[in-house]
Amino acid sequence: MKHNVKITLILISMFIVTQLIGLFVISVYQAPQNPLPYGMQPPQEVQEQFSIFHILISFVIAIGLFLLLIRLNADTFIRLWFFLVTALALALALNAFLIKTNLIYTSIISLVVAFILAYFKIFKRNIQVHNITELLIYPGIAAVLVPILNIFGIIVFLLIISLYDIWAVWHTQFMQKMAQYQINNLKFFTGFFIPYANKKEKDKIKQIKDKYLNKSDEFLEKKFKKAKIKVSLAILGGGDIVFPIIAAGVFYKTYLSIIPSLIIALFATFALLSLFIFARKGKFYPAMPFITIGIYLGMIVDWILIGLKVI
Repeated sequence: MKHNVKITLILISMFIVTQLIGLFVISVYQAPQNPLPYGMQPPQEVQEQFSIFHILISFVIAIGLFLLLIRLNADTFIRLWFFLVTALALALALNAFLIKTNLIYTSIISLVVAFILAYFKIFKRNIQVHNITELLIYPGIAAVLVPILNIFGIIVFLLIISLYDIWAVWHTQFMQKMAQYQINNLKFFTGFFIPYANKKEKDKIKQIKDKYLNKSDEFLEKKFKKAKIKVSLAILGGGDIVFPIIAAGVFYKTYLSIIPSLIIALFATFALLSLFIFARKGKFYPAMPFITIGIYLGMIVDWILIGLKVI
């Protein structure tokens, strides 16, 4: 098992919660009376003609730009970029919840709260804020992409992303380098991020915290490094979280039923859990190929049940 049972259950629970939040957010914006705010709602003709290749091109451009900024040591610009994207995604998700409260100016309220949360997430290192906001960011992103994808598009997209993930993790170690750069240089990570330690290391951490009460996180971090405390990291990348939401959302949009979407989310969860169980500690694995297989199996089950008119 890659992580201990407790950490594995936490990651899986966060994954499930994010999938459910994502389906809720997507269902809200599928209603004609609830278009995406902030000018994010695509025109009808764009929804009908948008190609999977446009998304892939945008994906390649974004990665290329990110690599260029890294090469230019533009860390501040990258943080600002991620801050704006984070704030917008959070605002979209929060707005979906506020719409259900019948409040007025929900999009404005959501944007203000989102900017505050994004500030603490990107510029102030806090594990709790980081992981809580991650639960909302990917539903917001998925809500933008679901309207411009159909079932064929998401099938092809998942296949290409899975092949890319295999290449980036096992062939070039690109993903590992990206994760290390985010954590060490940018001081944040796009995905679930759970540091944990064994009992011996936890005792050391407690001693340092007790000794240096009311000291800043930066000060404590230096002391932890000096004490050579070994902390393991349980991480799950943002892509591994958002793509299952998008797949489930496309099925919801297509069949106007939550059951096919829940089946896809369930199979994606089982696939991820299987990876955590059979993966070896200290080894890096591309999660998307495993999750994609789970999603494909969920799609097959959906089509069988739909053909039998069970759902």
